[in-house]
Amino acid sequence: MKLTILGGGGFRVPLVYGALLTDRGEGRVTEVVLHDLDASRLYAVARVLDEQAAAVPDAPRVTATTDLDEALRGADFIFSAIRVGGLEGRANDERVALAEGVLGQETVGAGGIAYGLRTVPVAVDIARRVARLAPDAWVINFTNPAGLVTEAMSRHLGNRVIGICDSPVGLGRRIARVLGANPQEAWIDYVGLNHLGWVRGLRVAGRDELPRLLADPDLLGSFEEGKLFGVDWLQSLGAIPNEYLHYYYFNREAVRSYQQAEKTRGAFLADQQARFYAEMKRPDAAALTAWDRTRAEREATYMAENRETAGAGERDADDLSGGYEKVALALMRAIARDERTTLILNVRNRSTLSALDAEAVIEVPCLVDANGAHPVAVAPLPDHATGLVCAVKAVEREVLAAAESGSRMTAVKAFALHPLVDSVNVARRLVEGYSDVHPGLAYLK
Repeated sequence: MKLTILGGGGFRVPLVYGALLTDRGEGRVTEVVLHDLDASRLYAVARVLDEQAAAVPDAPRVTATTDLDEALRGADFIFSAIRVGGLEGRANDERVALAEGVLGQETVGAGGIAYGLRTVPVAVDIARRVARLAPDAWVINFTNPAGLVTEAMSRHLGNRVIGICDSPVGLGRRIARVLGANPQEAWIDYVGLNHLGWVRGLRVAGRDELPRLLADPDLLGSFEEGKLFGVDWLQSLGAIPNEYLHYYYFNREAVRSYQQAEKTRGAFLADQQARFYAEMKRPDAAALTAWDRTRAEREATYMAENRETAGAGERDADDLSGGYEKVALALMRAIARDERTTLILNVRNRSTLSALDAEAVIEVPCLVDANGAHPVAVAPLPDHATGLVCAVKAVEREVLAAAESGSRMTAVKAFALHPLVDSVNVARRLVEGYSDVHPGLAYLK
């Protein structure tokens, strides 16, 4: 079975390949094709993968190419993890927004909109090529903003594109762990959009254990989200929000913290990864060791400004292991082998959330089999969550409309309607600022 990885020179690709190395049996991936526009990054990642596979018999064969059509032909699965504009683009997203006093985070607020406006046209082109060159392939999208990009691609690929994210997985794992439950045996009632969802229940053997957690202040304050949001606020919500909701619930504090930081997250990662890829140009460099060291630093500093604002301290060691690669592998196995499972995924709404239309991509538990991912029926969200979900989905729709039409006015509308952008004049200046620093937004007229 052939897996093509778009963004194959990306830093986290070894996580995906490492997961593949643990897979055995029929229907496993035997060929991995890495695609990237940057040949030097492909070379660096291929070196890491080669060292990963050194002691593994029958490891999937790895090839690399800068030719997108070549990479797509004959693929059974396509994993999309591209970054349009690179980490320098992300750093610019943050800088322009913070100069206006609004959030520039990669997927949330102004930064997420700017990233979406750059990425959607590229993702749509990829979707059209997949439909033409690999019509039977399944696309697994990890490209951010994941929900928005998955919805853009679904307009050309239907239900054959499925978005994944590691945030809900990590959240469910943390809740189960603090309750003394096995995450593999727990049903997680999680509903929302990508990076905008809530755990409303966690059932073990048919019993919802979340009320026990919410009623115990010591237990509730003992894990990442309890520290991040505060016990009182979680008890008020009656749910555990995705960590990215910290940007909404504590927006003023988050913006101030980012403005005062020595470097934004994008600038930090750009510098960090530049060092890694430069090191990989040395023939004597230990590729896997260098990658492991860089990854550990990356994970330990994740959302550091938010944790500092909340006084949450360092991340727990158990939270440093990622998880999206395991979701990707489980999804591929379920489809390729008809090994039915349940995963939290980004899929078309159909009739799951009545507040949204059938084509809106949402993030919910899904039953997965050989025919793809099928969202499970869920109870309606409370009014406060419904309002936020609908507002952000409306913004995503304006981003899609701007990307399709090239309308600068529609792009301004997308920024202005976002809950974290507080003025139409700020929205206009954001579009001007982003257009000045991003060649990828030259299509906006």
